[in-house]
Amino acid sequence: MTAASVIATYIIETSLPLARAAEVLAGEQSTGTFVRVERESDDVRARFAAQVESLEELPLTGASALPGTVGDPAARRRARLRLRFPLDNFGPSLPNLLAAVAGNLFELKELAAIRLVDLELPPAFAVRYAGPQFGVAGTRALVGRPSGAMIGTIIKPSIGLAAEDLAEVVGELAEAGIDFIKDDELQGNNPYTPLEARVKAVMPVLERYADRTGRKPMYAFNITDDIGRLEANHDLVVSHGGTCVMACINMVGLAGLEFLRTHAEVPIHGHRAMLGAIARSDQIGISFRAWQQLARLSGADHLHTNGISNKFYETDAEVLDSIAAVRTPLLGLTSTVPVLSSGQWAGLAHATYAAVGTTDLLVLSGGGIHGHPDGAAAGVASMRDAWASAERGEPVDAAYASSPALRRAAERFGPVRV
Repeated sequence: MTAASVIATYIIETSLPLARAAEVLAGEQSTGTFVRVERESDDVRARFAAQVESLEELPLTGASALPGTVGDPAARRRARLRLRFPLDNFGPSLPNLLAAVAGNLFELKELAAIRLVDLELPPAFAVRYAGPQFGVAGTRALVGRPSGAMIGTIIKPSIGLAAEDLAEVVGELAEAGIDFIKDDELQGNNPYTPLEARVKAVMPVLERYADRTGRKPMYAFNITDDIGRLEANHDLVVSHGGTCVMACINMVGLAGLEFLRTHAEVPIHGHRAMLGAIARSDQIGISFRAWQQLARLSGADHLHTNGISNKFYETDAEVLDSIAAVRTPLLGLTSTVPVLSSGQWAGLAHATYAAVGTTDLLVLSGGGIHGHPDGAAAGVASMRDAWASAERGEPVDAAYASSPALRRAAERFGPVRV
C-alpha cells in the first residue's frame, strides 16, 4: 500500500536542466540542503524525500525573472512540476503543510519563477479539520432562501457611517427583501463605530423585521482581530441574535480561522482580502485554486471568488475557474458558498448563470445596489429580477422588458451583458 502523501503542482522557470531544478526544489523542501550531509542516508531519503511525480515542459511566457535569479537567461525553460510529499513529513497540519509546499522554495535563486497552482490532499486532513459547519444548505436555511441566488450587499460607504445611519440603511435593505448584508473588510473594531455599537444598532432592526415577516436577513459582522479576541467578538454577535461573522482570512491566518471554527455557532463569511499579494503574479505565489482548499478546510462557510466583469485584475476565465474550484467537492466536507463580488450588478446575472449553471451562490452587489438611480430597494429588486429571469432560462431581452428596476440599472451601469 502506498503511504499517504500530498501532491503539489507548480509552474517553474529555470536556467538549470528541468530535471535538476525539480530535484533541487524537492530536496530543499524535504530531506536535502545545498550539499549531501552524513545522516541523509538512503533510507531517510527513501522514506521522507519529496519525489518528482511528473515534469511537463511548457512554452515560455517572456516574463522577467525573479530578483536574484542565477543562470543564463538564454537557457531558461518552463515546466509544470508535480511533487509528491510524504504525509509523515508534516502530518495533517495546514501550517506545517505550507512550510513544506510553500516555504523556502520561493527564495531559491535557481528558479526564475515558482508558483504553487494546485494541491491534492489525502483524507487525513478531513479527519483533522472540520471544514465548513453550515455551507450552502445551512446558509439557505438561515436566510430563508431555499432556492435561487442569494442576493446580498456590502454596507456603503464602506466606513464612516454612524451607528444610527447604519441601522437606517439595514432597515431599508431588509424591507427590500435582501438576503445578506456584510460589513466591508475595512470596517473592523474602530473607535468611531466599534463592533459592539454596530451589533447593538443592527440586530434590533433585523429582529423586528423577523418578528413581522418570519425571515431574518443575515448580517456578517466583521470580527477580524487578533486571534485572542476572535472568540469574544463572535460571542458578542451571537449574544445579540446575529447569524454570521466575517473574518479576513489572510489577516487572521489559517490557524486563526480554524480557531474560530472550533468555537463558531454561526456561519463564517471568509473574505479573501490581501490575496492578490500571493496570487496575482504568474511568476511567484500561490494560486486561488490551491489556497481555497486550505480556507475551506479551516472552516470558511462562504468564500469570496470575485465575479465576472469585476473591478480587479482577474479575467472572467480566472473568476469562473475560482467559482468552479470552490464548488468542487473536497474530501467529503460540507460545501462552501462561492461569494461573487466586485463590480457586480443586475446586468451580469444572465452571463454569470450561463457560465456557472447554478444559483448556489451568494451574489454581493455594493454599488450595483446602493448606486441604483432609484435607490437601494430598486437595486435589490433589479438583482432579484435579473437572477430569477436567468434561472428561468429567459433571454436577456425578456428580463429587460419585464423589469423596470433592471432597465433603470442599465441606464446607470451600462448595457446588460449577454
